[in-house]
Amino acid sequence: MTFSQLFLLIISGSELLLLVLLIVFYMRLRKSEALLTSMQAGQESLVAKMHFNAELEQEIVDSFAKRQQELQVLETQLEARAQELRTLLEQAEAVSRSPQFLRELILTGRKKGQTVPQLAKATNLSIDEVELILMEAD
Repeated sequence: MTFSQLFLLIISGSELLLLVLLIVFYMRLRKSEALLTSMQAGQESLVAKMHFNAELEQEIVDSFAKRQQELQVLETQLEARAQELRTLLEQAEAVSRSPQFLRELILTGRKKGQTVPQLAKATNLSIDEVELILMEAD
């Protein structure tokens, strides 16, 4: 074998080796492209889910803010109602302590058969005061 034939054989062998390496490289490149495409699709899906979650979170925050406002309105109404009830209670206590009301209560109780000590206890008056009211009524 001559030098030129040996040289040609080495060059052909190296070309064949380069061709095999090129084919292997091409196959790996295709595999990488397919992997990259699937990763991009997964990323798009993830971005869509994150966007949906962000919208859902915003709806929850808006709903919470709306409920907070409703609760504040209800609290204001409840305070107003409580003040009204306090005023009515004070008026009822004033009426129940009025002499005319106590007199009517004692006379009604006497008609029902209650004793003087029972009437005194019910009206928070002394026994003498109850007897005086009953004597005035007779």
